[in-house]
Parts: sequence; C-alpha cells; structure tokens
Amino acid sequence: MRMKEPYEAYIDDYNTINLYMSKNFFGGQSSSFHLKDSQKRIIPLTIQQRSDLYNGYTHYKLSNEPLTIGEEYEVYNEYCKATPVKYSHIVKTERFSREFTNIRDELGPEYTPERSTFRVWSPTSKRILLVYGPEENEQRREMVRKPYGLFETTIEGDCHNMEYFFLVRREGKWHECIDPYAMFSSANAHKSIVLDESRIGLPEKVAIEPLRSNTDAIIYEASVRDMTSQNDIGVEHPKTFVGFCEESETTRLKDTGFSYLKSLGFTHLQLMPVFDFGSVDEDYPWEYYNWGYDPVQYRVPEGSYSTDPDDPAARVRELAQLVATCHENGIHVNLDVVFNHVYERERFALNTLVPCYYFLMNQNGEFSNGSFCGNDIDTQPIMSKRYFMNTCRKLIRLYDIDGFRFDLMGILDINFMNALSEECRRIKPGFMIYGEGWNMPSFLADNMRASQQNQNQMPHVGHFSDRFRDVVKGNNGDLVQKGFASGATGKMAEAQAVLAASCRDFVFNTPQKVVNYVECHDNHTLWDKNRVACHNETRDQREKRQILANAMVLLAQGIPFLHSGQEFGRTKQNKGNSYNLGDNINQIDYDRRDRHLPILHATKELIRIRKEHPSFRMVSSEDISNAVHFETIDNEVLVYKTSLDGDANYVFFNPTGKTFHYTMHQSGEVIFDSSQANERHTIDLTIAPISVVVYHLKNET
Repeated sequence: MRMKEPYEAYIDDYNTINLYMSKNFFGGQSSSFHLKDSQKRIIPLTIQQRSDLYNGYTHYKLSNEPLTIGEEYEVYNEYCKATPVKYSHIVKTERFSREFTNIRDELGPEYTPERSTFRVWSPTSKRILLVYGPEENEQRREMVRKPYGLFETTIEGDCHNMEYFFLVRREGKWHECIDPYAMFSSANAHKSIVLDESRIGLPEKVAIEPLRSNTDAIIYEASVRDMTSQNDIGVEHPKTFVGFCEESETTRLKDTGFSYLKSLGFTHLQLMPVFDFGSVDEDYPWEYYNWGYDPVQYRVPEGSYSTDPDDPAARVRELAQLVATCHENGIHVNLDVVFNHVYERERFALNTLVPCYYFLMNQNGEFSNGSFCGNDIDTQPIMSKRYFMNTCRKLIRLYDIDGFRFDLMGILDINFMNALSEECRRIKPGFMIYGEGWNMPSFLADNMRASQQNQNQMPHVGHFSDRFRDVVKGNNGDLVQKGFASGATGKMAEAQAVLAASCRDFVFNTPQKVVNYVECHDNHTLWDKNRVACHNETRDQREKRQILANAMVLLAQGIPFLHSGQEFGRTKQNKGNSYNLGDNINQIDYDRRDRHLPILHATKELIRIRKEHPSFRMVSSEDISNAVHFETIDNEVLVYKTSLDGDANYVFFNPTGKTFHYTMHQSGEVIFDSSQANERHTIDLTIAPISVVVYHLKNET
C-alpha cells in the first residue's frame, strides 16, 4: 500500500522512480529531486511527469540513469528532505528476472557434521548478517554476496541444534527475519534451527499402495485439534499430532479419536493446515483457537500441535509419525496447504529478503486482493515457483504424504499447478492434487487462473464442485434455500448432472477431477443449514435428509469428500465461520455422535458400497456417457442407474414426504435401504419418504 507516509519513493523499473508527496508536506511541491547512494554519490533525477492525486498527494514520475540492484538510495527534494527509496515493481520486470534468477545452488541450510552452509536469495539487499548461537552468546557472520543476488556463508563444525536468523540490510534499515527455506524452527517462528535429520528420530516410512484412480479415493477432512479436544475421550495428549493417533483402552471402548477414524472406512485423510501459522501462540495454545489459514512458515509444522513446541525436532517427528501411523492403517494423508496468501506480508521472511517479488501487484504498486487477505501470492515468477515447488518436494520427501489440497487455488496460476502436479506424481505415483478452483478477483489474468473455468487446461488437477454442493445442499449463502436432498425436486435435472460428475454438460472433462461435497470446514454444516431450510421438519426427518445428502456424495461419479462429523450430523451451533470460535464450537462431539447413530451407520455402509462397486467409481467421461443413465418417478424421485464391467446398480433418491413404488424387471438384491422398507430379495420396491435405496442387479453372465 502506497501513500501512507507524507513522503515516499519507489523503484518501479531500472530507470523509473515513482515519488509521492502529501500536500501537507511542503504543499506536495518540489521543483527538483536527486538520489544519493551509499557511497554518497549524487545521481540527478528528471521529473518526467507530475500529477495531483485525489487523495491529497502529488505524484512525481522520475527518470534516472539505470540503478544498481542491491544498492541503497535516498531521494532528496529541493528542501533537502530525504526519504529511502524502496524496491517495488522493479522486481517484476523481465530484466530483473534475466539478471537474478539463474540460481543453481540449493537455498537454505546445508548441513554436514563438519560444517553447515547457509544460502538465501536476496538481490535487493545491501548486506545480510547470519546471527547464530544462543541468545546469551550470539555470533554474527557477514554473508558473502555472490552472482544473481545469492548470499552465502559457512560455519565450521557441527551445527546440529543451532539457532539462527538473518539481519537484512535494505533501503537504509536493518530487518530481522527467519530462514524461509528452513525445515525446523523454535516456538512462534522466533528463530530457525539447524538439525541433522538422522538424529531426530524420524519413523520408518510405511509403504501404502496407490489407488488405481482418483475416483477410488474417499476424502475425509479433519482438524488435528478438533478430533481430540473433547474431554474424557481417552487421549493423553489432546489437540496434538501425537494425540491424533493415540489409541487406548478408552478410545477403543468409547470409539473415539483415532480408533473411531479407523472404523469409518475412508481412504484419504485430509488434514486442515498443519504448517506454522500465526494466529495461535505456540507457548499458550489453549488460550487461542484458529484453523490455521494464515501461514508464517511453509516448511515447518505448527508448534501448537506438538507436545513440545520448544523442541524443533518434536513437531517434525510427531507429524511424520502421524502419517506413518495412518499408512500402517491403510489411510493415505493429504495436507491442506495455503499458498495463496500469508499471515503478514511485511513480516513474511521471503518478503523481507526480496520485497514485493512473491506477491501479485500492478505497476502502481497496488497488491492484489483476490484472497481478501490483501496479499495474494504470485506463483509465476521463477524464484517464487521454484520456492513452492521445492517446498512440496521437501514435504513429500520428509513426511511421505499422499496429496495436497490447495486453499483458494484460483489465486495460483495454471502453469504452476500443472508443473507441480506432474512433479508430485513423478515423485509418488497416485499423488492427489486438488483445490478450491474459485475464480477469485485477483490481478492474475482470467485465462491464467487455476480456476474451475480453466479445468480443461489442467489435466491432473482436481476441483471442489461448488455446483454439486449448491444443487444437493442448497445455496451456501442462503440458509433458507433448499437443495435437492432437502426437498427441492425442481433441481432434478441439475441433480442428474452432478451425479454424472458434471461431465455430460462439459463443466468437467473427467470425473477424476471432480470433488463432490456438501460440507467442509467453511460455512454452515449441512445439519445447521437444514435446521433453517427444513425448520418445519422433525429431527428424525432431518436425520434422513443427512443420510440422503451423504448418499449422493458417496455414490456420485467423481471423488467423494466428507467433512469430519458430517457422518453424524455435526453442528457448529449455527455458526457459519468458526475459524476462531474455540473448541466448544469446533470440537468433534462424540456424545452427539452417539445420539445420531443411524446417520453414522448409514454413512459407513455407503462408504463400503462405494468401495465394493466399481460402477460408482468410473474413471472417464466416456464411461459416464455410456454407462450412467437416469429416469424419474413422477419427477420427484431420481433413479440413478450405473453399469460397468458387470457391476450394475439402481439408486433411488426420494427427497419428498411421499411413498413411491417401483418394479424391477431384472432380479437382484437391495444392498442399502435407509428406511428399511424392503426385503433383500424383492423386485417390488418401496421407496419410503426421504430415503435412499440401492438395488444391485444380478450379473447374468
């Protein structure tokens, strides 16, 4: 944001400085300007353009001889008043990219028992000091500036467990920052830490078989904290990585925590953000609550989820153990990453090292706000793309994860997402890449956004289907509006379209990229929405609607996604945005689970059916076109027919309060009936009010 101070200047190109003077500062007038560099050399400036702005500032566009990147400059007006010149849009120019991005060295700390080398990329900095050792005996080492803006220094000896940070000299001031390339940190991102990975007790990696296709996945979203924050569930270390996977006699008896998760049958656990975020004090985590969509360090696990946030190895070891334990139990692990914005741009380490480079901005110095956080990440520049690509490589290598879910993926660019998906699948076959492909109003050109409208340009990147959500659940922003599952039979045609993964009308070109959901951590839960949309119905009826919606998610073509607690009608007490509302609102309530067992049992059975029947998991739009068919009963009951490789099923979705009848013309068996209105081996089906019936046809071959 410009024009906060009465007198500001920005380097926007090699020979262009934009200067702003408040009209409260010498009337905003100066007839001349010049630069002075760190050698006290005077550099004349020419006023190319002067304009009065509406906000009480005067803008001067100044030209100069080409500047030296990394030099410090001050600009003087005719009254001998000086202000530092800040590096700004110049870092976005093609010339800057040509001159400074040909980096071959690995950035960050490089450890050996004999010595450790530290490298950072910071072409706009004049000097960088490495500050290392304990606070009572801190040492400072001048880093050597090398070609392309690389700063490097080496510390002899074994640096295992050594604390360090950087002092960055830029624009006339010293700025302190941690190492954005580090994998280890002290509590609250106070300092980066060097660790010998061989000495931190990482668990052995546990091999897990990749799935045949994305449509074989069943994703379950959970928060590390929420799963074990309820009292008296038998977990010794609640709200932590360790507690998440704890099992005890009590968890087995009460079916809580990880014992409960294992019983559900999903294939992929999607963890809400587990890397360092800024909204919870790691020393006092119980004093704060936050989902964690405010990144500080992209490569360091969140300390509030560790049993010992002051031990830099503990959080890493514990997250790695969580993944290994999941793998031991046949559960893949996907991580929710927030590459679209940061907690605080001005304090973000990468921005301290190279201001503006990592963020979307225009030539006027305005920052893109498509994320509505004021600092949209720019993944297009070479070193930005490299940073986030390397981050993902390192996370896969260290934690052995199986997928990434991208928050506000539409802020990121197509080329980045394609390169990343290709690289992740090269490292680990079957790796999942998907995210929120919303068309966010950022500075990125529409045709470059990794948004749903451009899905055909991203062959291996999945998207959450907000269309599915709104058709089945009802409009997310209007609690009163019903979806098909809550009784809006007028959405019959749309319901058919989304059950076919929106491939028949070409919204998507393959079911392997369609994540079907009606509930996630954002917005009201399905139960809370139906309390409003179906306010005149009984609790028993709303339970049936919950089962109906869950069935549509789990039996539709595409990739089913469940939010933790959706399988028993989770409530957040009608709070639509609970990101900071505390454990009492966000915790998984196992007592409530026990009060809504019909929903739970039905959801588990539907998960089993999906896994056993390939016709619910087609892998191509061609299969869907040929093998998915629909009819209706009186335009009120949707009949969804699937047939693939000898597996044929009829699914009846009845969102009304009426009973219908249907006679099958081929023998088979009822394999699911939410109302229990039918005998198993009948051909005369009763479709009870607000119910789902799945009829499996006998294979005659």
